[in-house]
Amino acid sequence: MKKFFYKIIANITAGITTLLLIFSCDDSLNTTSETSLSSASIFETTERIEALVNGAYKSLKSSDLYSGRLLHCNDLRGEEFICLTENSLGGGYAWQQNLSSTTGEVNSIWTQAYRVINNANILIDGLAKSEEGLISDELKRNYTGEVRLLRALAYFTLVTTYARPYIDNNGNNKGVPLRLKPESTSANNDLERSDVSVIYQQIINDLDTAELFLPEKYSTALLNTTRAHKNTAIALKTRVYLSKHDFAKVREEARKIVAQNQPPFSAASGVEHRLHDDITTIFSSDYTTTESIFSMPMSASDPPSGSVLATVYNSAPNYALNHTEPGILSNIEWKDTDARRQFVRQKDDLFYLTKYSKVSPAIDYIPVVRYAEVLLNYAEAEARGGDLNKAIALLQAVRHRSDADYSFPANSLTQAEILNTIRIERRIELLGEGFRTTDVLRDLLTFPDKPSRSSYTSREVGPDDEGYVFPLPNNEILTNKLLLQ
Repeated sequence: MKKFFYKIIANITAGITTLLLIFSCDDSLNTTSETSLSSASIFETTERIEALVNGAYKSLKSSDLYSGRLLHCNDLRGEEFICLTENSLGGGYAWQQNLSSTTGEVNSIWTQAYRVINNANILIDGLAKSEEGLISDELKRNYTGEVRLLRALAYFTLVTTYARPYIDNNGNNKGVPLRLKPESTSANNDLERSDVSVIYQQIINDLDTAELFLPEKYSTALLNTTRAHKNTAIALKTRVYLSKHDFAKVREEARKIVAQNQPPFSAASGVEHRLHDDITTIFSSDYTTTESIFSMPMSASDPPSGSVLATVYNSAPNYALNHTEPGILSNIEWKDTDARRQFVRQKDDLFYLTKYSKVSPAIDYIPVVRYAEVLLNYAEAEARGGDLNKAIALLQAVRHRSDADYSFPANSLTQAEILNTIRIERRIELLGEGFRTTDVLRDLLTFPDKPSRSSYTSREVGPDDEGYVFPLPNNEILTNKLLLQ
C-alpha cells in the first residue's frame, strides 16, 4: 500500500518540481535550485512560467502517451498487426485483449494522463493568480489556451480508453474522475467518477476556450507544428464530436478549417493547413508541413523513450502487419500504385510498417493531428446526415493524394456503403498512428481475432465483453476510495 501511496504523491508533485528540473533556466540567472521552489514562487519569473508551459507539453510527449505506448496499444488492439514476440510488456497484453487492473500500460497511461492534467491545472491556477504585468495579458491568454488544450487531450485519452463509448447509454455511464484543481498532496485523491457526458462537456469547454485564447499562428513552421494554435483546437473538436456522435457539430467545426466544397481543400484562416503533395515526405524529411497540425517533436538530444514506434514496428519489430483478412493490408482496394504502400516493407513472408523509420536516434516526429484526419472526420460527418457529394469529395481528396488515378467502385460510394468506405480509408491513411481502437469503440464495433507468430493468441472482443475498454487501474483503486462507487 505504501508503494502505491508514494507513487501517487510523486506523480501529483511532478507538475511543480520535475518540469522545472527538465526545463530549468540558465543557472547564471537563477541560483536557487528549481527543485526547492515552492508552488507560490514558481510563477514569480517569466522564465519559470515558460518552463512550466514547456514542461506541460513534455508530459504529453511521454513514452506512456503520445510518443509511444498509448498509440501502440490503440493500434495493437485492432486487427492490423500480428504478434511476433513473447514479451507481454511490449504491448502483448493489449494485442491479446488480456488486460487487467494490474497490467503495466493500464496503470501507466492513466498515471501519465493525470500528470498532464495536474500540470495544466497548476498552470491555469498559477497564471490566473500571477503578478499583474509579469507577462502580458495576451501571453497569459495564449499559455492558458495551450494548457487547456493539453488538458482536453488528456481527458479525451482517459474517457476513450477507460470508459464506455459515448454512444452506449448516451454518455450516462461512469467515466473517470474529473480533477480540475492543482494538487501537490494526496489529500484530495478520493474522488468519484463523473459521467462520460460530463467529461466530454469539460473537454469541449476546454477546447472552446483554447480556440478563443490561442494565437492564429506562430512565426515559424516548427512552432505551428509543435505548439497549439486556434486551428489545433478546432481540429481536435472534430475528433471529439465525432467520438460523441454529434455529426452536426463535426461539420460546423470542420467548416472553419475546410472552407471549400471541392478539392483542393485548405484552411482559410490561421495556419494555412492543406494536404501535403507527398505523404511520404511528412513522415521522413519534413515534419513541419502545413498538413501537420500538431506533432510531438523529437531530436537527437530529446528522443522518445520506452515503446519507440520505429523500433517495435520496423527496426527490431515485435509486430508485423497482418496481411490476411481482416487486416487492411489484404484489402484489394489498397492498390500497389498507392504511395502509402511505401510504408510497408516485406522480408520473407512478413510485412512491416515503416511509417516511422528513424532509429539511433529516434527522431521521427509523432503526429497527434493531421489535416488528413480532419478531412476524413468531415467526410464521415457529411456521410451521416449531411451532403453525400461533399463526403465523397473529401474522401477522394485523401485517396487521390496518394493514388491519383484510383477510382472508387461505384457501389462503394452509395449511401449504404460510403461509411464503410470511409472506415477503410481511415485504416489505410492513419495506420500506425493510434486511431484503430477509438474508431472501433465509438461505433460499438467488434475487435476481431487475428493471427499470431508467437505463443500468444488473441480473441474476438465485442461491445458486451468485459474487456471491451481498459479496466480501471489498480494503482487508482488502491488510493481512491471513491473510484468504484
